[in-house]
Amino acid sequence: MAKIYPQAYFGNAIVPIESANLSIASSAVLYGLSVYTVFPVCIGPDGKLLAFRLHDHWTRLVNSAKIIGIDTFARDWTEEKFQKAVQEVIAQNSITEDVFVRVTIHVSDLVPGVRSRGLGTTLSIFIYEAACILPANGARLKTSVWRRVPDYAIPSRAKVNGAYVNSVLARQDALDSGYDDCLFLDVSGHVCELSAANVFLVRDGVLHTPSHSSDILEGISRRTILAIARDMGMTVSERTIDLTELYVADEVFACGTSAFLTPVLEIDKRVIGNGEIGPISAKLKEVYFDVLHGKNPNYKDFLTEY
Repeated sequence: MAKIYPQAYFGNAIVPIESANLSIASSAVLYGLSVYTVFPVCIGPDGKLLAFRLHDHWTRLVNSAKIIGIDTFARDWTEEKFQKAVQEVIAQNSITEDVFVRVTIHVSDLVPGVRSRGLGTTLSIFIYEAACILPANGARLKTSVWRRVPDYAIPSRAKVNGAYVNSVLARQDALDSGYDDCLFLDVSGHVCELSAANVFLVRDGVLHTPSHSSDILEGISRRTILAIARDMGMTVSERTIDLTELYVADEVFACGTSAFLTPVLEIDKRVIGNGEIGPISAKLKEVYFDVLHGKNPNYKDFLTEY
């Protein structure tokens, strides 16, 4: 289990993590009616704490709420107030390592019925160690027997807490089968993503990834990898991808806040490439790590210093 830091933000105040609780009668608990985002805060070269793409995470959080009809949060919260809350909870914890910060909007009204509009919300923020959810030396994936929930059922581009039951089912099946994670397909059999990470493949020097219309989360790490690849002069393709394309790819990797950039070495008992991290994946991983830690001046605008 990941180490959780002792001080959290909850109900407009800093409280001990064990006191940051919601009622069992709240919509967040009853229906999973919460939306969230997670971003890394890393140690920079001078020891400063660097929060990654804070504006983009705020925007996605607000958009997730908007998509599912949580309409009271934006009335009470601004980006400035959000950043101040993040700064406050970071300051209240003695952080000496890379960490993840999870921010959630909970619908906290009690027994309001199955609806989302006009309901009260509570913002929570807590911090935990930045442990990668996949093996750093390479992951083995199993195509899931569970299909990715389509955007027309639960919006894929909104990070809705309740929707992650889909990911739990798929990843647990993969773990039970001896793999590290699942690979989701959509209802048409096209590649989507992992349980909590986007997926890329490299073939003949071109970087490919499923498009936004493939029932994927519009990942901020995904967007960053695409930007880095283009800056490196790579040809990038966002499109519909078939499962067998991954089987014959030169390289496959996953990316996301909690996955960082992890090479995929095997899918459904098929070895990818030569079974080792490929040169393009390795280079993108190196640059991405430097970006997160403030070692690449070309991407300094992605970072908020604390």
